[in-house]
Amino acid sequence: MIDFKLARQVISRAVPTAFPAAVVNVGHHDEVLWQEPFGVLSHKPEAPATRLETIFDLASLTKVLATATVAMTAVDNRRLALEDPVSHWIPGWRSQDRKVVNVGDLLAHASGLTGHLPFYRDHRGRAEFEDAICTLPLEYVPRSRSIYSDLGFILLGFLLEDAGGTSLQAQFDQLVKDHRWGELCFRPNVTFRDRIAPTEVDSWRGRLLIGEVDDENTWALSGVAGHAGLFGTALAVGRFAQTVLQQARGGTPLSQSETFHRFITRTTVPKSSRALGWDTMLPTSSCGTRMSTTAIGHTGFTGTSLWIDIEADLYVVLLTNRVCPSRTNDAILDVRPAFHDAVIAALI
Repeated sequence: MIDFKLARQVISRAVPTAFPAAVVNVGHHDEVLWQEPFGVLSHKPEAPATRLETIFDLASLTKVLATATVAMTAVDNRRLALEDPVSHWIPGWRSQDRKVVNVGDLLAHASGLTGHLPFYRDHRGRAEFEDAICTLPLEYVPRSRSIYSDLGFILLGFLLEDAGGTSLQAQFDQLVKDHRWGELCFRPNVTFRDRIAPTEVDSWRGRLLIGEVDDENTWALSGVAGHAGLFGTALAVGRFAQTVLQQARGGTPLSQSETFHRFITRTTVPKSSRALGWDTMLPTSSCGTRMSTTAIGHTGFTGTSLWIDIEADLYVVLLTNRVCPSRTNDAILDVRPAFHDAVIAALI
């Protein structure tokens, strides 16, 4: 039996200063090696204990779990091509410097768009967001560099709805059902409230957020967007990761092999570690220094992360609510690499 003592200590010591609640799920393509809850759901004295079934706001894990996966499916079904100009799907994307930008550039965070803007202050719904993003001056020449962009993934969510003929939520729900991932969803039912880890006290909305998406732009898009909005358990995220590992081993397909490998392969964008949707291993990243060069992963603003080391047949899920009660707490930045290094050390 594998002893994850050091990794357990990293998380235990981080509670409650880095986050009040955490759930860990580590495993291979066909088994769970370690899963454990830590802490309580908030800093309130009466807060209930974290459980394996605790549901977290997954934040930007939405980009890889939902948006990139739906995009792979659309490519496989020939409803969408990575080479499609964005203007083919988004008519407002029409200025001269935007003509070269394609769907793959949005996925690679290389479209020229800036990272984030608080559109929620003045805009609601797709039409207003789409116009605001399409009329925003580009920050850099497309494909000359990579800037991590929520705005690009918001557009991806819109065009995937058009390509799929139904909402992003409906398309992802079908994938969850087909692959039996479990509790992964946008806009969780109010009956789940007692199991949902709170995020922050939001000054804009004037309340502690529980089961309501933390990201303000997603909130202004009614809780469903290409860059954020998913909620889920560590077990469900782990099942998703197992599907990715099974695909990599030639097992139950998530996508056609050529499509899958294109999505998980680092792009040729200068000085970028990005694949399509996914990030890839760098020794300076949240995955620590010990994963192989085949590792892909992503983090979420609320304190979530998923790393999948394909060569090692390993996935590591860490879900926390580090923004509770305030997003100013960034202590998790030191916790993540230490935790992942300790997990790998236990397996050596």
